Amino acid sequence: MISAATTPRDTAAQPLDDAVRSAVATVPDPEYPDVSIVDLGLLESVRLETQVGGEVVAHVGLIPTFGGCPALAMIAADVRRAVESAEGIDRCDVDWLAGPVWSPDRMTRGARRTLADDYTVVLRHKDGGLRCPVCGSDDVDDLSMVGPTRCRSVAWCTSCRNAVEVMRN
Repeated sequence: MISAATTPRDTAAQPLDDAVRSAVATVPDPEYPDVSIVDLGLLESVRLETQVGGEVVAHVGLIPTFGGCPALAMIAADVRRAVESAEGIDRCDVDWLAGPVWSPDRMTRGARRTLADDYTVVLRHKDGGLRCPVCGSDDVDDLSMVGPTRCRSVAWCTSCRNAVEVMRN
């Protein structure tokens, strides 16, 4: 069995591991098509297994941003399709992991910037505060816990008078 825990010196496993990770990185989030699920911090683990008959199975562990997300099946199907198209991979199994719990800390800076600039989505600070992605003001108030999807709520910036979406965590 080839494991994701192998050291970089394991030259047999590294190219396949890299291919799986690269394939997963091509999968966009269904709500934010300019942001990959890797940049959102959903990819937790990759484990490769060679079956008795020589079939190589990639086991991909993902962390949902929100447990009730209706797009989980779609994301898993997209990951399977992308990984199974990678050379050397015969099958991909996707597991939604219960832990660690997703938080905005898992996101790349690029993903944060794209969400703010292109989608006016704000992430809650650890102290609970919000910063408007439009004008940069901290004068943002929660408006409604009901947003356009289950994973987002709506806030209001009193400085620039724009409604902004808040990604829940």
